[in-house]
Amino acid sequence: QEQLVESGGGWMQPGGSLRLSCAHSGTIFSISPMGWYRSAPGKERELVATLFNSGKTNYKDFVKGRFTISRDYTKNMVFLQMNSVQPDVTAVFYCNTVPPELQWGNGTLVTISS
Repeated sequence: QEQLVESGGGWMQPGGSLRLSCAHSGTIFSISPMGWYRSAPGKERELVATLFNSGKTNYKDFVKGRFTISRDYTKNMVFLQMNSVQPDVTAVFYCNTVPPELQWGNGTLVTISS
């Protein structure tokens, strides 16, 4: 069974950095574009960062220049480096294929506040 497990969230002051990790067990991971999604309070889940197999990336406007998505094929993991975070980043973050094809994991909560 394919499983996604996100980690690395927590509380951070504005301007700080966090690195989220996503571990995947299964085979679809290695052939699909991967993305990080977020569910902000009161809002629907949205895609914020995409990494294609070509290495091309795509980011939501509000994270451009601050977030970097990467992956380690050998370890079946995807990462999201979050720099200069601001309170508008606060959300539960999830990883999945793009478009999402796998069962959602539990996500990891990121809280940015002073």
